Amino acid sequence: MMANRVLVTGGAGFIGSHLCERLIQEGNEVICVDNFHTGRKKNVEKLLSNPRFELIRHDITEPIRLEVDQIYNFACPASPIHYQSNAIKTIKTNVLGTMNMLGLAKRVKARILQASTSEVYGNPIEHPQKETYWGNVNPIGIRSCYDEGKRVAETLCFDYHRNHKVDIRVIRIFNTYGPRMLPDDGRVVSNFVVQALAGKDITVYGDGSQTRSFCYVDDLVDGIIRMMNTQDFNGPVNLGNDGEFTVTELAELVLKETGSSSKIIYKTLPQDDPARRKPDLTLARQKLGYEPKVPLLEGIRKTVDYFKNHLD
Repeated sequence: MMANRVLVTGGAGFIGSHLCERLIQEGNEVICVDNFHTGRKKNVEKLLSNPRFELIRHDITEPIRLEVDQIYNFACPASPIHYQSNAIKTIKTNVLGTMNMLGLAKRVKARILQASTSEVYGNPIEHPQKETYWGNVNPIGIRSCYDEGKRVAETLCFDYHRNHKVDIRVIRIFNTYGPRMLPDDGRVVSNFVVQALAGKDITVYGDGSQTRSFCYVDDLVDGIIRMMNTQDFNGPVNLGNDGEFTVTELAELVLKETGSSSKIIYKTLPQDDPARRKPDLTLARQKLGYEPKVPLLEGIRKTVDYFKNHLD
């Protein structure tokens, strides 16, 4: 594969930093842009001395002029706690930020990959979710800034593609976990691991029977790069892991792997929290040869090790 000059927005975030690392390993030049709302400089610290890596503090709701071959647009807080903390900023990042990145792609004739989300399916009536499913989303709820923001971002991508021939790729990311998750991001894996290591009660919302599919970050990054470098396929395509586990099963696994004496307690389910979430990966397997490889047990062990060493 030919080395490229690549822009990663949100590149100091959880997924973005793993992506930057892989792109550097593969010989590309990487420009990482992040406003550090949820990204952290220490996530890309070991890349800073690499002459092929550049870090720019910038908010993509403001235009930026760069010469690049590829753009991975990952800028946006992705956990409910963070995207709800400044809902208007979240929707601006999704809409104005994506418009700015599509404008840049148009101007320099770069290929752009948009990080969309399984949240575009809302609380799904179809199970598992195929890319052809239009979703069941509340347009005025507390999650709408993110869910609807990401849906508009997809609309913008396809309109820029149809109207301006911009070379787009759209991926829909399902639950992803691994090292560099923020300990306070409110996501189920980091919540459980952090609570278990601190010996606190493990909080399950609802009765714990709701299901999630958990993808280890290395598997996701593999799918992302495959999608960017696939010809004649714009997406959208689901990326994740199609193993399905209840939230209680995850809590029990975390307790076992941390050796914690924490108790599992149950609290009320938040508004619009989906009951079932599982990607249909048929299209990703067909078009990208994508196959998640890391089993949940192995991924949880790596994540527990990371948090053991990184909790202050």
